[in-house]
Amino acid sequence: MANKDWFSAAQYYNRLYFRDSSDVSLQYNYAEASRLNFDLDLALRLYTKVTVIDNGKTYPLCFYWIGQILKNKGQYKDAKKWFTKFSKIKKPKSKVNLDYYFNKAKLEIEACDLAVFLIKNPVKEKIEHLDTAINSKVSEYAAFESDSALYFSSLRNASRKDANAVSLNKIYRSDMRKMKWQKVKALDTAINATYLHNANTCFSDDYKQMIVSRCTAKNATEYTCELYSGNYVNNKWQPLERMPEPINIKGINTTQPSFGMINGKTALFFASNRGGGEGALDIWYCIKNTDGTFETPVNCGKKINTPDDEITPWFVNERNTLYFSSTYHKGLGGFDIFKSEYLNNEFGEPQNAGYPINSSYNDIYYSVNKSRDLAYLSSNRVGSYFENKLNCCNDIYRFNIEPLNIPPKPIDTLAMLQGQMKVLCPLTLYFHNDEPDPKTKNITTTKTYETTYNEYKVLVPQYLVEYPRGAEGDQKVIASNKVENFFADSVDAGFDDLKRFSDLLQKVLLKGETVKITMKGYCSPLASTDYNVNLAKRRISSLKNYFNETRNGWFVKYINNQTPGEGKIIYEDLDIGELPMSKVSDDLKDKRNSVYSPYAAQERKIQIIAVSFGN
Repeated sequence: MANKDWFSAAQYYNRLYFRDSSDVSLQYNYAEASRLNFDLDLALRLYTKVTVIDNGKTYPLCFYWIGQILKNKGQYKDAKKWFTKFSKIKKPKSKVNLDYYFNKAKLEIEACDLAVFLIKNPVKEKIEHLDTAINSKVSEYAAFESDSALYFSSLRNASRKDANAVSLNKIYRSDMRKMKWQKVKALDTAINATYLHNANTCFSDDYKQMIVSRCTAKNATEYTCELYSGNYVNNKWQPLERMPEPINIKGINTTQPSFGMINGKTALFFASNRGGGEGALDIWYCIKNTDGTFETPVNCGKKINTPDDEITPWFVNERNTLYFSSTYHKGLGGFDIFKSEYLNNEFGEPQNAGYPINSSYNDIYYSVNKSRDLAYLSSNRVGSYFENKLNCCNDIYRFNIEPLNIPPKPIDTLAMLQGQMKVLCPLTLYFHNDEPDPKTKNITTTKTYETTYNEYKVLVPQYLVEYPRGAEGDQKVIASNKVENFFADSVDAGFDDLKRFSDLLQKVLLKGETVKITMKGYCSPLASTDYNVNLAKRRISSLKNYFNETRNGWFVKYINNQTPGEGKIIYEDLDIGELPMSKVSDDLKDKRNSVYSPYAAQERKIQIIAVSFGN
């Protein structure tokens, strides 16, 4: 796979897999090639097959990539489970530096919750998929509209008359007449070089300068681009010339140009992987001098740029706001579009542009037309046209926007915090058998949930001995994996959610809000119903103790607080005993199934089943 021809690699592994489908290393390599070839359903099946036996020991990134694929599919609850599972594994010896993936997985856990909130609270924009007058079965991207003309880039088929013709990305134009897009035409060879890929057009405000990307292929999927510039003289565009250093640097990718205004001065924005950045592709800008030269490029900073790619910058002068796409900032999946306001000589914290502007797939190339009433984007979201692989190719979409002279509505941060708290519910927390305070009938405990969680985790080796007992071969491996998965997917994930819930609760209380937390208790059937009711109450008591003691007792003053204008916590208990219609063994002598079974452990829980706000 050295030349990154993922299609050929997938075909190669398919042939090997047909001969021996039980080889785990082959399953993994086939999954990798399939994912990179956009065959996500096949990749998901193969990664999952690897985890059944391996469970992250040799191929830990299976967990991470399953999470990413499920996130792309909009299955955020399941994606979060796999990201959590990955974040909890012990770092194995690996040829790949896993630190990046562990850090990214922690962000993705929060991103999954945010995605659910954004979808439940959509922005009002209605997204229109441009028809086949513009879009085709290959990718169309980098669209912007000017004076009833739409410019965009595409890798369309070479001449069908010439079998040896090479397909090159070109810049195209379509004019709008009588509310219909006219025939798409490639720009002439002064703009579209006949020996390079051409893309990403931008014009200066006076339309006397054009800048485009011209690119050479490094391998089957990667390109190195440079910026070329030309002037409009005597009613025609002059041939484009390579822009000098420090804009272009030999061997460095410099691409996706667009113009904007920074502090009243014209600035050229672009994406580049040059040194001095934060990671892969970063967003840079350079000021244009009055003589037409450009100053040294400036990195847009750590609030914008991350270890991942930040791409497709577009600066809206009227809002003093940079729009761009990123795979690192918290989003719905793939590249999301973000916006950041430029104030006091720096860019602010990026904000997600919201759903349905963003989807669970790639959303890139945000732009605004000259009349400032339409915005465009490119996306491979569901519904985009494709030839062979679903979601392989970008199409152009557009939507109406509010006039830019109307100030944007301020973000309701309280509603966003409240929404994210609701997304976490039901929040489930798990306990070892008869904990806390076994063999008592007390309805309260002095232990906190954090204490019971830590004590539970100490028992993992014992669970790994007791539950697989009597099994052999693959069945023993699978039984052990079930135990490990329960602790990662349920016990650890629940405690992580509790800490996240506490973060959000603190922020909401600081805004003076009343918060009602509704709790419910459950337990497995190893004692009488009366005993179970008291046990459920002790477990809920441990959660209340957690809120009393965590953060050095910060929440205590807010519990039933009567001070006007300040935040307040109200508890509502709905405690019950044994789960109805339980199929878990209640045989005290059968501890393998009644105590150490993941099925029994799933029933020993309490939940924050709901959270509500206001009086």
